[in-house]
Amino acid sequence: MFNWVKTSLLMAAIVALFGLVGAWLGGSSGMLLALMFALLMNVGAYWFSDKLVLKMYNAVEVDDATAPEFYGMVRELAQRAELPMPRVYIIQEDAPNAFATGRNPENAAVAATTGLLQLLSARETRGVMAHELAHVKHRDILISTISATMAGAISALANFAMFFGGRDSEGRPVNPVVSILVMILAPLAASLIQMAISRAREFEADRGGAEIAGDAESLAMALQKIDHYARGIPFAAAEAHPETAQMMIMNPLSGRGVAGLFSTHPSTEERVNRLRHLAAQMRA
Repeated sequence: MFNWVKTSLLMAAIVALFGLVGAWLGGSSGMLLALMFALLMNVGAYWFSDKLVLKMYNAVEVDDATAPEFYGMVRELAQRAELPMPRVYIIQEDAPNAFATGRNPENAAVAATTGLLQLLSARETRGVMAHELAHVKHRDILISTISATMAGAISALANFAMFFGGRDSEGRPVNPVVSILVMILAPLAASLIQMAISRAREFEADRGGAEIAGDAESLAMALQKIDHYARGIPFAAAEAHPETAQMMIMNPLSGRGVAGLFSTHPSTEERVNRLRHLAAQMRA
């Protein structure tokens, strides 16, 4: 419940920030233009992001005939979660990772790399896929798409203001020093909020995945393994498309030493500690 409240407050904050930047850029008409711009960007992201991401990673769809154990595992977990059967993909990639995508549970897809399937035991893989199905159930793909789009739109508006400057409520140019501050601070604030939303949704997916699988310890063990091995295995496709990092079960760019505030994921240690605490509660 706490993570849902936190997500709601953060989403409200990024929408408010977007409106303020739009209003600063051109008064009430600027705010309306900004909101229309965000709406158009969100519609495109909502409908086409899954196809684009799967294509970026050269994901190959599998079924009962081509990957019976993996496909059967996802089907069993989807039934436990009371979800429609998602499309299932495998990515030929040594780096261990997985993600979910799709605009809603009826049009969802889950994908795992060959590195993850080779590294983890069947129990650990089950914990990971339950986590991804929790993202689907909670509609986190939509939430992350909207937050990322809003953050990108705020940055675009700030860059736009670099050339045209801001306007007050009466349409008069604002102080150029204020313009420079807004251009720097608005995208920074938007990124901080976006990353905080992403971290909150990861915690919630860990909890939800543990409940779907009926096994919190399996995901805890999987996260430790992925974190250990992923550090030494580059994920070329993820590095080429860093905007997709927040979709993964483990940040594929974490080896670059990104500061905690700008991380798309909570620390592995904190996630594992929470899962182990949840496992103890489930056994009690």
